[in-house]
Amino acid sequence: MTIRNILTEPNKLLRQISQKVDKVGKDEQKLMDDMLETMYSANGIGLAAIQIGVPKRIIVMDLSKEKEKKPMFFVNPEINNKNKIHSVYEEGCLSVPNQFAEIERPSTCEVKYLDYNGNEKILKAEGLLATCIQHEMDHLEGVLFIDYLSKLKKSIIIKKLSKQKDKIDRIVV
Repeated sequence: MTIRNILTEPNKLLRQISQKVDKVGKDEQKLMDDMLETMYSANGIGLAAIQIGVPKRIIVMDLSKEKEKKPMFFVNPEINNKNKIHSVYEEGCLSVPNQFAEIERPSTCEVKYLDYNGNEKILKAEGLLATCIQHEMDHLEGVLFIDYLSKLKKSIIIKKLSKQKDKIDRIVV
């Protein structure tokens, strides 16, 4: 497995709509393994392929807080049956580092997808799982959580991120 670089906003690739995967083969499984390793390395709970520069409709997640990892793989996910009742979570994103905001989303949803082996599955998600799936699926459509914020809040965050990108790499010893 390989740890890949995570793209950060502003980056045009993050705004690209990801393409459907024809079939889950060895290349897709290798990509999912790399994505999982990258996500764990960055202390994240979810990662979409586009966040590492691969415009494919693939998501990996692991919401387990225990030492035992429980990875989840979603290929070509589709959300159905979003609840009309919403919940609010403070969200962050590996592509929007060190920025957090309360985002309102449907509290439950159903997701149809292919798993790591290409088998079709349906998952009924609620709470943090529902929020995380919706957050990661937004990435597949070129949407970031900051797009739900006011123009002012969003522009402040993007300016901060742009300044961070312009700084010289430093080594702390």
